[in-house]
Amino acid sequence: MKRIFIALTIGAALTVGTLGVYAHEGGGHGGHRFMHGKGGKMALEHLTKDLDLTLQQQAQVAPIIDQAKPQIQAIHQEAMQKTHAIMQSSAAQIRPLLTPEQQQKLDQLQQAHEKMREAMKEMHAAKAK
Repeated sequence: MKRIFIALTIGAALTVGTLGVYAHEGGGHGGHRFMHGKGGKMALEHLTKDLDLTLQQQAQVAPIIDQAKPQIQAIHQEAMQKTHAIMQSSAAQIRPLLTPEQQQKLDQLQQAHEKMREAMKEMHAAKAK
């Protein structure tokens, strides 16, 4: 029973952890501001407000943000792909430890998570347009 509880706890933690990462995708707070908004406009607005940038400084900062944004997005996408692969591997290792009923529930959780993951991708693609 203890092994099952541990396995389910790990599975839930992996799911919640990934959802947290997806929730930050698109940014808007903390270090993710560079990824927020089209073309870095929101990042520039935040920096302008937070640092009281002059118009000249804004003009100098804008291209730096524009250059950084696709690099940050590429790193984020790679991290998400690696995270997903680790989650898949972990679930495959956990699965044999579960009863048939628990395996069925794990399958349902994974399907729900995958649907949510796809919905988040669609949402972010729509926002980018």
